[in-house]
Amino acid sequence: MKPGASDSAARAAELRRRLTDAEHAYYVLDQPQMDDAEYDALLRELQALESADPELVRPDSPTQRVGGSPSGAFAPVPHRVPMRSLNNALDEGEFLSFDRRVCEGLGRAHVTYMVEPKLDGLAVNLRYEHGRFVQGATRGDGQTGEDITANLRTLRSLPLRLRGQAPPMVEVRGEVFMPHAGFARLNAEQAARGDRTFVNPRNAAAGALRQIDPQLTAQRPLQLYVYALGASDGYTLPATQQALLAQFRDWGLPVNPLNAVAEGADACLACYEKLLAQRPQLPFDIDGVVYKVDALAAREELGELARAPRWAIAYKFPAEEAQTRLLDVEFQVGRTGAITPVARLAPVFVGGATVSNATLHNLDEIRRKDIHIGDTVIVRRAGDVIPEVKAVVIDQRPTDARTIDLPSQCPACRSEVERSDDAVVARCPAGLGCPAQLHAALLHFVSRRALDIEGIGDKLMQQLIDHGRVAEPADLFAVTAESLMALERMGEKSAANRVAALDKAKSTTLARLLYGLGIRDVGERTADTLAQHFGRYEALLAACQADAATAGEEKDKDRYPRLRAVADVGPEVAKRLVDWFSDPQKQAMVQRLREAGVHWPDVAVASAEGPLSGRRFVITGTLPEARDAVAARITAAGGQVVGSVSRKTDYVVAGEAAGSKRVKAEQLGVTVLGWEALLKLLDAPTPV
Repeated sequence: MKPGASDSAARAAELRRRLTDAEHAYYVLDQPQMDDAEYDALLRELQALESADPELVRPDSPTQRVGGSPSGAFAPVPHRVPMRSLNNALDEGEFLSFDRRVCEGLGRAHVTYMVEPKLDGLAVNLRYEHGRFVQGATRGDGQTGEDITANLRTLRSLPLRLRGQAPPMVEVRGEVFMPHAGFARLNAEQAARGDRTFVNPRNAAAGALRQIDPQLTAQRPLQLYVYALGASDGYTLPATQQALLAQFRDWGLPVNPLNAVAEGADACLACYEKLLAQRPQLPFDIDGVVYKVDALAAREELGELARAPRWAIAYKFPAEEAQTRLLDVEFQVGRTGAITPVARLAPVFVGGATVSNATLHNLDEIRRKDIHIGDTVIVRRAGDVIPEVKAVVIDQRPTDARTIDLPSQCPACRSEVERSDDAVVARCPAGLGCPAQLHAALLHFVSRRALDIEGIGDKLMQQLIDHGRVAEPADLFAVTAESLMALERMGEKSAANRVAALDKAKSTTLARLLYGLGIRDVGERTADTLAQHFGRYEALLAACQADAATAGEEKDKDRYPRLRAVADVGPEVAKRLVDWFSDPQKQAMVQRLREAGVHWPDVAVASAEGPLSGRRFVITGTLPEARDAVAARITAAGGQVVGSVSRKTDYVVAGEAAGSKRVKAEQLGVTVLGWEALLKLLDAPTPV
């Protein structure tokens, strides 16, 4: 040991404690306990000690908030618990409908809610192991985010070590944002250097978190508030959101001081009006109020939809509006051939951004609002919602204003536009023969929720089409590195990465394939439901063909019986499926995908007569077989595997190191099964 090493270690520990306490007091409690000069002096002393003896450096040291070399990339981070979005209420009636559904679902006259300001920032997931911050990630698509650990370490309000007794692992969700004062200071500094200024605090915060070099992130005045729990091991959930937020505060995490508790709908609306009135004076941007059922057990009882919980909703503030002039209207062609009018506007600043384009929805909406080219119009924008033309200022209409007419030919391929008498939307019938539809369909095919092919974006896809490399999805898998390198701004390494991504994407799932094919009205959830119901592509094809063969013989309400037996599939979706799977060209396209090497496993279909029929299972911990394999065995025996424990759960299958799910099962009185007990159930005779 170096002479004086023990004294240096003790002094370093003392400095870390004092600096960490000072950061917590200043950034979390808003109660400064030392001035900047004293803080800087202590920090420099700690840096000197660590420089002299690198063994003193700790990952949670205040000196490690900024350090290391730029990462060069953001690695993907799968979320153990999905980061779901919230449904929105845009007016009081929609919020009251939500409250009524919650009360009915719980069988209560009124419900207690936690009311939280809806911050206009970036959602993040923070992972702590034994109290130490080890990883931070963006929300991404809700299932997979990006690793921004180094950048998040630069936030002074984010504790690198939790206070008190922390569980072995806990993930905390929160929002990173930029306060108004910091945003104004940042833009003043940018302007003084002659650099581009930022449009609004959210854009500035987003750019800061995605800096390759964390040194640059550290220069941005970012703040954090936490509000939700992600995955955890060894942590017993409290009874309410109130208690959960109190736990966060005890751990030293920053919690929004404007959070409040409201009993019933009237109290919730009063909180909304209060925050709306406070909004102009707040030190940060909010764009609404989030209501969450306070009792965590009640949340489990209510459950979740595919993308959003039933127990929470965001009541958005009224959209911001501004007046500008409608210069022209262009018609765009979408993936399904829909021809949509887009307003080209004189640029106007509204809702925190400069707007020069806005949606006009369709020709019927244009006629209803009596919109003319040349009109002065009111543009409406709320948060990230696409701007729209809300109304016309009629008394400012110029004498040369022109009516807006639907084009008779597709603006992309010149095909004759089709519009039935009862259809609101006009369409181009050319399908993938229309370059605009081909471009949109291929982008949909490679998107994250479809085949998830990294590195092929809008511009590259357009180049592939323009150079005749791609005319349908299967052509993508014939693209070579050499052909990519012949395109503009494509180097050898980038080309090789794209080809590797294409090769990786050949192994997919039936649900992703069905979604990626772009069948009208078949979204991600419906695609997954179809895959779970039929299990095999051939089984779905056979059902569609059988329903097509008898469609003319049945009454409307009895048509498509095989498809309508699937949850979420109504008559319109069934017709779309029958039309798509009855088209020989579409089936030939799928066959060419298979010939190109695209493949997917069959999905285990639940048996209606299996020994586990009608029973709900949750799997947790480490088992002798992989979790997916265990789930497949349960499904094949008729059971249903779900992700969270509630009173509706029949069994929790718990392996080694089972954490909070087992604890919750015991709290709710749900039967917990070990591996041997599950095997006995699987081998049980089918109930008569």
